Amino acid sequence: MGQQPIIAKSQLISDLRALGLAEGQTVMLHASVKNIGWIVGGPDVVIEAVLEVVGEDGTLMMLTSWEDIPHGLASWPKDRQEAYLAECPAFDPARSRADHRHMSILAEYLRTRPHSYRSRHPYGYAAVGKRAEWITSEQPWQYREGKGSPLEKLCEASGYVVVLGAPLANVTLLHHSEHIAKVPNKRVDRYKMPILRDGRRTWVEFEEYDTSHGIVDWPDDYFETIIHEYLAAGNGRTGRVGAADAYQFGAASLNAFAIRWMEEHFNQARDTSSMGPEGTTDDGRRP
Repeated sequence: MGQQPIIAKSQLISDLRALGLAEGQTVMLHASVKNIGWIVGGPDVVIEAVLEVVGEDGTLMMLTSWEDIPHGLASWPKDRQEAYLAECPAFDPARSRADHRHMSILAEYLRTRPHSYRSRHPYGYAAVGKRAEWITSEQPWQYREGKGSPLEKLCEASGYVVVLGAPLANVTLLHHSEHIAKVPNKRVDRYKMPILRDGRRTWVEFEEYDTSHGIVDWPDDYFETIIHEYLAAGNGRTGRVGAADAYQFGAASLNAFAIRWMEEHFNQARDTSSMGPEGTTDDGRRP
């Protein structure tokens, strides 16, 4: 800890404004607290700084997921499967903890913040601010990142993706691009989760395009490739927030770029004879 630079809230606010954040913006945040530095007052000061910059008319959202999510249950050891099937607590948006181990501790801080809203899906979002309730409402149960998703609403709101020291490969917005891009035979993931419905635990079957392994086989991490090409084309803003490399992307702009990239590259590489709207087979998960 002694080797980390000391970062105060006033510096975070100054750096965020220099990056391009401004009052009234709707922002989806990806952040690595340790890469930002040793933050005076603790990690949640990052949230405080973003909210102070975007103001009362702005909104902050993050992917929360679920700390105890039983994804890949079918591949677990039999005794663990049996234990979860018997007694895994149901996902409850009001109480289930965010997956701070794989997302960020900030996701749990945002989820538990006063006046925070959370979407209903286990792979859901939390938001605070003017558009928070609208963004998180009615996330689709099936194909959760497609039409009507919080990610689509982020684009509709002319919002931004802000990355503070987190991997570019983890920009969740591109899962919306995967859902919308017209690519044949997208890989599909099916799984089940316990959901709280009418006060009872109910195991629900879910289906979506594969957000873990990609919608097609590809030789590299195409999320990172897409974003580097987006930046190389003169889009987005780069800077430093604390000690972290920082980026701000217009959500609608990045989404449109990613859709074009996927359709161009994936359709060149695959047989385009069938274009089913729901893709086809395979079982298959990334933030």
